[in-house]
Amino acid sequence: MSNADRPPLVRLTWRVVLTVLLLDALLTAAVVGAVVTFAFAAPPMPPPPEAVAVRAVLDAQVEAWNRGDLDGFMAGYWKDDRLTFYSGDAVTRGWQATFDRYRKRYQADGKEMGRLDFRDVQVEPIGDAAALARGRWHLTMRDGTTPNGLFTLLFRRLDGQWRIVHDHTSTGETK
Repeated sequence: MSNADRPPLVRLTWRVVLTVLLLDALLTAAVVGAVVTFAFAAPPMPPPPEAVAVRAVLDAQVEAWNRGDLDGFMAGYWKDDRLTFYSGDAVTRGWQATFDRYRKRYQADGKEMGRLDFRDVQVEPIGDAAALARGRWHLTMRDGTTPNGLFTLLFRRLDGQWRIVHDHTSTGETK
């Protein structure tokens, strides 16, 4: 029987057979490696308690803001004249001045607070009484615009409560 008369499966050459076996071995090794990595990988570490507590303050601020409760939002800040708020080229000092700034910007006649969302939040404890929080803020306004920007917050544990003692917020392009 000549090669032309043989059915296609019988025409397999050693080169084809070896290529198929090599691909099979590589695929098997990759699957076994993935299964072993998944099965024996260390479980993710839970965040430190300081980071969890700071994140709870931020979550409470978002909830208060979205209720239109500026007093509740400001509860996350240190109620002291030494609080600092940096934004653009302006420096605001003190809790009351920071509150007044927010009220003028978001609750004055004809203003709206919008719907707040914090994104990409990272909390890094600095010892057991301070933490740094960074992330993005995003507002959605009724007219569809979306003011947004970045924030860096310094938290301190004061009288057992985590409070923002310094806020540096930037504004991105409104879309």
